[in-house]
Amino acid sequence: MKYLLLIRHAKSDWAEPGLTDFERPLNKRGKKDAPAMAQRLLDKRIPVDALVSSPAVRAAATAVFFAEALQLEAKHLNELYLAEPETIFSVVSSLNDVWNSVIIVSHNNGLTDFANMLTNARIDNIPTCGVFAVKAECDSWTQFRQAKKEFLFFDYPKNI
Repeated sequence: MKYLLLIRHAKSDWAEPGLTDFERPLNKRGKKDAPAMAQRLLDKRIPVDALVSSPAVRAAATAVFFAEALQLEAKHLNELYLAEPETIFSVVSSLNDVWNSVIIVSHNNGLTDFANMLTNARIDNIPTCGVFAVKAECDSWTQFRQAKKEFLFFDYPKNI
């Protein structure tokens, strides 16, 4: 059994007009939501073996909050920056099989589109710092795409 948790980066700051999209940091709300969502995930008591993230500043900063709460080290993969669903499938299929539960921190629209390809659960949008989780009946990440998957939960900061 494999568990995949998809997390959209927390709310980013648009105050610096000279920054590139890649360089945008988290804003005040993002810095508040990320640790709160990390704690909510921790409260679900789902063991997580690894966390891989887009290296964009806002995604990497979000990943740090989750990594610290879960006592993990965040790994950054360039291909997760603004990744489309096919790229995310490729990343998932290359994950280390010793990891049974993995978090991927990335961006929309690709992340929501990817989530909607996994199960019958449909969402319009993974909001900033939203978490979408599935369970797949497979022993290897290379089998993930074809494996039977079950929707586990969808949580986001304003879901109170």
